[in-house]
Amino acid sequence: MQPNSRRFGEAVAVPGAWHDLPDDLQLTLAREALRRAAETLAEHAELLAAEMENGTLLDQGGPEALRLFAAVVRATNRDGFATVGNA
Repeated sequence: MQPNSRRFGEAVAVPGAWHDLPDDLQLTLAREALRRAAETLAEHAELLAAEMENGTLLDQGGPEALRLFAAVVRATNRDGFATVGNA
């Protein structure tokens, strides 16, 4: 078994290296990773906005700015990356 081929105690099939994957698979995986990263950023912005509204974090006009940021991230990436399987 190769290094990093175990996750949470289970064996996982891992290709030898990224460059060994076909170009179309690399592109698909990269797009899905970017889509998930954008959604994570948007979710964190929404969480921060809620924390500010609840008084947990100091509000200096941030909740609406964070919601705008979340909307922009989602809108910008909605059409740019195709959703692919469960990568």
